[in-house]
Amino acid sequence: MNDRILLPYDGSDPAKDALQYTLETFPESELHVLYVVPEPEGYWMAFKDDDSDPPGYEKARQRGAELVSEAAETASEHGSDVETEIARGQPEDVIVDRAEREDIETVVIGSHGREGFSRILLGSVAETVVHRSSVPVVVVR
Repeated sequence: MNDRILLPYDGSDPAKDALQYTLETFPESELHVLYVVPEPEGYWMAFKDDDSDPPGYEKARQRGAELVSEAAETASEHGSDVETEIARGQPEDVIVDRAEREDIETVVIGSHGREGFSRILLGSVAETVVHRSSVPVVVVR
C-alpha cells in the first residue's frame, strides 16, 4: 500500500487521468495535490528582486488555486480528502524536492499528451521527475 502520494496537477487531461487513477488504485492513501507556478528562467531572473513576483504570477497562482480546488472536489466525490499546495519554482525541481522532503512514497504524474511520433516520449517535466526522483514514480497516460 502507498500511504503518501504526491500528485502534481495542472488541470490537463493527463493530470486528470492521473488523479482518477490514483483515486481508484490507492483509495486509502494520503493524497497531496501540488500545483507549481513556473518561475521564469534566464533574462527575467537577472533583473528580479528577491521580493518581487514575476510577471503574471498572481494570475497563475489564482489559476493554480482553482485547479487544486477542482482536484479536491473530484477526490471528495470519490470519498477522499486531499491536501493541496501551490508552490513556485521550476516544476520538476519542486516535485522532486517535495517528494523527498515530505516523505512521499510514490509520485503519480500525468504524461504529456502529444500526437504522432513524439507521443512515445514523456513530457519534459514527467521525464525529469522519473530520472531524478528518489521515490517510485507512476506515469499515467
